[in-house]
Amino acid sequence: MMKKRLFLAAFLLLAVAACKTNPFTGKSTLNFYQNNSIFPSAFAQYDEFLKANNVVSGTEESRMITNVGQRIARAAERWLSANGYPGYLQDYQWEYNLVQDETVNAWCMPGGKIVFYTGIMPICQSETGVAVVMGHEIAHALADHGAQRMSAAMVQQGIAIAGNIAIDDPQKRNIFNQAYGIGSTVGVMLPFSRSHETEADRIGLQIMAIAGYNPDEAAELWKRMKANSGGAAPPEFLSTHPSNDTRIANLTSWAPLAKEEARKFGVTSFQ
Repeated sequence: MMKKRLFLAAFLLLAVAACKTNPFTGKSTLNFYQNNSIFPSAFAQYDEFLKANNVVSGTEESRMITNVGQRIARAAERWLSANGYPGYLQDYQWEYNLVQDETVNAWCMPGGKIVFYTGIMPICQSETGVAVVMGHEIAHALADHGAQRMSAAMVQQGIAIAGNIAIDDPQKRNIFNQAYGIGSTVGVMLPFSRSHETEADRIGLQIMAIAGYNPDEAAELWKRMKANSGGAAPPEFLSTHPSNDTRIANLTSWAPLAKEEARKFGVTSFQ
């Protein structure tokens, strides 16, 4: 019994001590990982991915991906410096690559390593459309969402281990494992992931506006995403992402706020 209590106490202490403030929201977030522990492995994985895939270079689209990424990263740095986080990005190594793949997707690894697939470019349609996606992906990196997901998975596993230690009866332990597996996924992990996507949408909208891109385009891009999907999507509560309709409504309501934030940096016109 003493070992069980010590395990639970140590686990809870670790979870409480591993909080980090999100500069864009002011909220404390669960994060067990320092930049110097997670960024090097993310950079190495990114390099391996590039070696194994067809990276598009020297084209107008590939240059646009890099230019838009640099422009939005600079906007993020302006915002962070102006709001009391001047050294926040010192460990980041921004890189933007276009990869030949018909998947309609883009992603970002911790530390600022970003990939756009060629399949998403027709949905983007323009540089401003690329900026919508780029802002969202850069926001994931800025908010440490990768490290938070890893931390949440560690907590999920830790609670499962604690439950198995605490429950001696095999039948009750089996019931706990089944209920906890479903409950923690649907009730905790999926909403956690959706909250990250929503947060990245809002932060991304703000920094793309500061970079001079029209945030009104974000809702239009997601309308095209919805049309491209043909309505094929799981119910929102079973998905890692908010529904298209939820995103469109959110982005429409947040666009004026993003423009207002951009005006603080002297940006009054948008492309």
